[in-house]
Amino acid sequence: MPTFDIVSEVDKQEIRNAVEQVNKEVSTRFDFKGSDARVEQADYQLTMYADDEFKLEQVSDILVVKLTKRNVDVRCLDKGQVEKISGNKVKQVVTVKTGLETELAKKIVKYIKDSKLKVQASIQGNVVRITGAKKDVLQETIRLIKKTIDNFPLQFQNFRD
Repeated sequence: MPTFDIVSEVDKQEIRNAVEQVNKEVSTRFDFKGSDARVEQADYQLTMYADDEFKLEQVSDILVVKLTKRNVDVRCLDKGQVEKISGNKVKQVVTVKTGLETELAKKIVKYIKDSKLKVQASIQGNVVRITGAKKDVLQETIRLIKKTIDNFPLQFQNFRD
């Protein structure tokens, strides 16, 4: 039986490279001279620091540009609240979402069942496995999912005949 998996993954090394590029650009830009603007990474959690909210927004924009250039989908970024730390200095935590959340996985399975395609969808942890009798039906399922879910980055992997 042909199968494939629907996943949502982000390359951690590409995130690290983008963060390094952001910090390098911030350290060399004139408008950040003497500022404590930077981005720190701890696994899939990024923390942006800046002197005020305006500079924090600029750091955020630079981060989005660098991630986009490195083919990291920015729809997986979940920005937290802006927090004041000391004086005017602020920080913001940005979480990089990986894996399919249970809610989204259930939504994908529901779309597939409602479409009446002759495939079976099963949730296996952070992955939705799709099984069908024919390769053409699986390709049709991929088109359906790409068309219906556009607010979260999805990848289709392990396509097997």
